[in-house]
Amino acid sequence: MVKARSNTFRSLSVRNFRLFAAGQVVSVAGTWTMVVAQDWLVLGMTGDSGTALGAVTALQFTPMLLLTLYGGRLADRYDKRMLLTVANLAAGALALVLAVLVLTGGVRLWHIWLLALGIGVVNAVEVPTRMSFVGELVGNELLPNASALSAAYFSVARVAGPALAGLLITGFGTGWAIALNAVSYLATVAGLRMMRPGENLGGVRGERPDARQHARKDARVVDGLRYTASRADLTLPMALVAVIGLCGMNFQLTLPLLAKTVFHADATSFGLLTTAFAAGSLLGAIAGTRRSGRPAARTVIGSALAFGALETAAGWAPGFLVAVGLLTLTGFASIYFAQAANHRIQLGSDPAYRGRILALYTLILQGSTPLGALLVGLLTERLGARAGLWLGGLVSLAAALVALGLEYRGTRSARTAAAPAPSRDPGSDSGGSGSDPAPSRGPDSDAHERLVRDAAPEGRGR
Repeated sequence: MVKARSNTFRSLSVRNFRLFAAGQVVSVAGTWTMVVAQDWLVLGMTGDSGTALGAVTALQFTPMLLLTLYGGRLADRYDKRMLLTVANLAAGALALVLAVLVLTGGVRLWHIWLLALGIGVVNAVEVPTRMSFVGELVGNELLPNASALSAAYFSVARVAGPALAGLLITGFGTGWAIALNAVSYLATVAGLRMMRPGENLGGVRGERPDARQHARKDARVVDGLRYTASRADLTLPMALVAVIGLCGMNFQLTLPLLAKTVFHADATSFGLLTTAFAAGSLLGAIAGTRRSGRPAARTVIGSALAFGALETAAGWAPGFLVAVGLLTLTGFASIYFAQAANHRIQLGSDPAYRGRILALYTLILQGSTPLGALLVGLLTERLGARAGLWLGGLVSLAAALVALGLEYRGTRSARTAAAPAPSRDPGSDSGGSGSDPAPSRGPDSDAHERLVRDAAPEGRGR
């Protein structure tokens, strides 16, 4: 039992990661408090309009679609600790502006839209920087555990934040819930500034992780795209994440509508519904902490299948308590899938490209949300909140089945290629290079190293 606990939290042995994780727990709890308060505020101002709520979500995530790749380039070029400090201070200032507007009674819908857009711009830089920063803090050996723990504390925050939001909204109003979020960003800033940059943060043989990054300061966004496109083992999980992110992960929109329009819940019950989903996410993240290496493609695909089935079932939930149970399971599957895809992509890529590759992952997972939010918002406006869950679940199922077929076909092709070639007449023409087998497209092949060298941007301009 002691050993299992030690394995679960082994990345917390790194002091700088402990500081970062502690600050993030507080900050992300504040963020989810604001998410619930903002959604409740918008629904109250617009008469429960799914279209209006979808517009807020779309505005917050549109910058992710447009700017995240550039944010990943910044993460690969500049000091990540400073970037994260500035980003958190900016997000806190935007939240404070919204809190003042709500508390003074001067808030209008366009204010919420504008501030959501501003937070989206900050997130376009903060998210890929934060994800790649974790790798610098702990190194590749502890990265799966640290990444899963990061998902775990995000899930803890998603449990605490909505529950706290329900109490604050009921007792004091939405303004104070948003104000709490503004203050919570200071916890992350404090953790960042308390770090010791001179310590070995997980680099290989005592090398500072950013020393490897500085060697490629001239790398461009297109180099990261080219590198990813040349790796079939990266493009398949990326494509699966794209479809599920677009259609299946719109819970910021579907859960408020489900609570208010289907179950006619108050703010406290709405917080409970969101907390149930987050509790499942927490369990999924804890399950991922046991992972010590790169997950197989079928692990990613299997978790996507489970997610699609559970989300579809949640859309059919006949009552509030059944919905709570199904959403708990859906939350588990969603975070397990996202983490498995993240680990397969991140641990299969060259560290020098990691900021840009994680930016592409973030772009695909979260940048597709504006399109998905508008689509699901329009659908729920016409067919009801349940339709948003049905759409997400069924499309996710279909995408996972297609990915499973492609993976099976790729595995069969690889086995066929690996089979001994039939003997030929010694006098026949071998075709020159035909005697050399085609480079494997698997992640552990020598072709990987050749692709890294071919994509390397040394000597190129900006």
